[in-house]
Amino acid sequence: MNNGSSSPSSAAPEFRRELGVLSSTMLVIGSMVGSGIFIVSADIARTVGSPALLLAVWLLTGLMTITAALSYGELAGMMPQAGGQYVYLREAYNPLVGFLYGWTLFLVIQCGTIAAVGVAFAKFTAVLIPAFSTSNVLFSLFGLKVSAAQVLAIASIVLLTLLNVRGVQSGKVVQNVVTMAKVLALAGLVTLGFVVGSNSAALTANFTNFWAGLTSGSWTHVQSGIITSVETLSGIGLLAAIGVSMVGSLFSSDSWNNITFVAAEVQNPKRTIPIALALGTLVVTGIYILANLSYLVTLPLAGNSSAADVVGRGIQFATDDRVGTAATSIMFGTTAATIMAVLIMISTFGCNNGLILAGARAYYAMSRDGLFFKQAGSLNKNSVPAWALAVQCIWSCLLCLSGTYSDLLDYVVFAVLVFYILTIAGIFVLRSKRPDVPRPIKALGYPIIPALYILIAGAICVDLLIFKPAFTYPGALIVLSGIPVYFLWSRKR
Repeated sequence: MNNGSSSPSSAAPEFRRELGVLSSTMLVIGSMVGSGIFIVSADIARTVGSPALLLAVWLLTGLMTITAALSYGELAGMMPQAGGQYVYLREAYNPLVGFLYGWTLFLVIQCGTIAAVGVAFAKFTAVLIPAFSTSNVLFSLFGLKVSAAQVLAIASIVLLTLLNVRGVQSGKVVQNVVTMAKVLALAGLVTLGFVVGSNSAALTANFTNFWAGLTSGSWTHVQSGIITSVETLSGIGLLAAIGVSMVGSLFSSDSWNNITFVAAEVQNPKRTIPIALALGTLVVTGIYILANLSYLVTLPLAGNSSAADVVGRGIQFATDDRVGTAATSIMFGTTAATIMAVLIMISTFGCNNGLILAGARAYYAMSRDGLFFKQAGSLNKNSVPAWALAVQCIWSCLLCLSGTYSDLLDYVVFAVLVFYILTIAGIFVLRSKRPDVPRPIKALGYPIIPALYILIAGAICVDLLIFKPAFTYPGALIVLSGIPVYFLWSRKR
């Protein structure tokens, strides 16, 4: 198998190790924090119906994310190569398993997320510049109505791709500056929530009998904005609701593994990547939990979908699920929408830069194994996989035009969890297959903590298969569709 470097020819470009601890950590944080933290708490609140359970969902998600990240540290130390998780799966199992991950990553996980984040950037730009609204249809293309928001989303993806084609140094500068800006802005907003937004109505509603909410809750079922039923939760039903509600929080906490894709460009990767994974996931988990606490001291969790003001609608029924905007309006009134739009624009722009930078390295590794377009396995004069960046850009832009990216992302949350489980199980496999390979960093709490992650993530997968079959089974089919593609590419190779 290829070791992730470029051609042995001395004239061929090679990856440049320009990402230190700070830049690697910024890549982890920046890729994780997009627009989810400002939105998904509304759906979680409707599903669990309790302030204590809302925080419990985010805390459990954070613990799972940190546990997985610390476990990946062992794999990153063993195999500090371009491609990251693709390489780990290939080496732990076989090329087919690695390809299925890479196939799903390209087809939906990475490119679908890039498309979704790009459109989120455009939607919040429209708050400042209404001409970029999704309702402003510019033209039709092959029967598809193309809005100004889609055009702006595509333009932002193309711009970030071009910046990254210029070299990893260019992408690093954008990532560091934008990520620091959004972390500081988000921290400031959370702080103001406690200092300025805190009010007795929200405190009384959310924190009276707070602990009792850990064992009871309610699942408010909504269809087309209308409440169809409210289900009291207890026992197995409560656990099922927690599992279903974690779809949003897990997606908002995803992409921390992107740093492993760029291992060939990280300084001292055996040490730097585990540190970046640990620091990045800890910081983001802390921010997410504090953000939700800020929501709870500002707005009541329970609300009425027909209420006229943000307090009456609560977290559960914040307009368009924009909890961040609703909480900010308590502090800043009518200027809240503008403040939040600027913050989310910064957040999504930085998020997409990290996703674009990292994703192309996985396709590069696949190409070097003969399992992706041949030219994607080459580096340009700036020592970056320009062809892989271009292919990723084209597919992401097509997904923007299709308008199906949000549905595709719903489908793959299940698949993402399955691949995380397989990767962490790969630690056990590789310790058996390759006991003598140096492991500069070992998985924290092995074997108990990695095994615990596998059990919890496995339980959530079963939960989703039972309660969200409309999303999970199509996701599994997307993964399995890679099998015939693998054999076709293998024959060509």
